[in-house]
Amino acid sequence: MVLLAGSVLAADKDDVSAAIAKLAAAGNYSWKTSTTNIPPPGADANAGGGRRGRGGFGGGAVDGKVQKDGLIYVAMPGRGGAVTEGYVKGAKGAIKAGDDAGWTSLADATADDGGGGFNMAAFAARRVQNTKAPADTAKDLLSKTKSVSKTGDFYTADLTEDGAKGLMTAGFGGFRGGGDGQGPDISGAKGTVKFWVKDGVLTKYETDVQGSIDFGGNSRDMHPVTTIEIREVGTTKIDVPADAKKSPS
Repeated sequence: MVLLAGSVLAADKDDVSAAIAKLAAAGNYSWKTSTTNIPPPGADANAGGGRRGRGGFGGGAVDGKVQKDGLIYVAMPGRGGAVTEGYVKGAKGAIKAGDDAGWTSLADATADDGGGGFNMAAFAARRVQNTKAPADTAKDLLSKTKSVSKTGDFYTADLTEDGAKGLMTAGFGGFRGGGDGQGPDISGAKGTVKFWVKDGVLTKYETDVQGSIDFGGNSRDMHPVTTIEIREVGTTKIDVPADAKKSPS
């Protein structure tokens, strides 16, 4: 009976792997990422803990597109309701923070250290630079699961501790805030991931992670739930503005 259960779980993981591979093979698709940070028990949900997210931990939904050649476009909320747009392929790309701003290369934007303090423009540029296509992210997530089983119309799995930690760190877009300068310290990390498949192709996945994050002695419990919905598979196109193409790299 144990062997039979193990083979079923393995088959479920193979099904998800095949669905991710089919999405990757399609190459062109769009997606939307949204995050809700669930407040700790007893906390005031209106105090900021229940905000919708920016694909990280708060700020608004992120829209993205990817082409088969690896070009990625993202649009995410910026300051004062402005939208930050970015294009990236490999390590190179361009970013525009708001309708009235010009296009800047990711290399220039990330090189600005803000005089040693927090630099919102550099933070946004690193988020664009670190963006991965959902098929790549889903494949990485699947590799960090303990087991996969089908539950109703989706597949679910527990994440390894390292997998949960990685997701919580990713929510800060590369911001170096830990005591060693390498990122925030995370403890008690745990989480799950769900995958939805239709006609053999991955259509949505959702991560639910929680843990405590420490920035220089300031600890905060976090519980982000992030949903990535995939659409326009095989029909998505990316048009890069001429000014973005001219942006020095």
